[in-house]
Amino acid sequence: MEGPEPVDRDPRLASERRNAPLPVRRGGWVLVLYEHSLTLAFLGLFLISFTVHVISGCENYNEERAMHGESLVDCAQYLQSSRLWLECLQNWQSEFLAILSMVVLSIFLRQRGSPESKPVDAPNSETGE
Repeated sequence: MEGPEPVDRDPRLASERRNAPLPVRRGGWVLVLYEHSLTLAFLGLFLISFTVHVISGCENYNEERAMHGESLVDCAQYLQSSRLWLECLQNWQSEFLAILSMVVLSIFLRQRGSPESKPVDAPNSETGE
């Protein structure tokens, strides 16, 4: 009995193809980065946005503390504050709720003429083609 088919082909088997992307033809560490480029891009975007959130949140927090005559904090101290994590969790909660609702609703609801929607007459168990 054979196991399940892999989700993706091994790009090393296509390194001799002329129409293969350059990182596939080149191989080595370039191919390793290319194989994981989507994850690395999203990780980079997350780190940049989180850093901007920490810096701008710290500035806002310090403005409020200064208005109340309290001492200012640096970004490392703000990173440990419950305020930062509450803001992050509220933001992530709304994002996950939005994505979840789009995924779940798109299983059951249809939009005629949309390439992202299943055909109106397709059963719920059928995936798009």
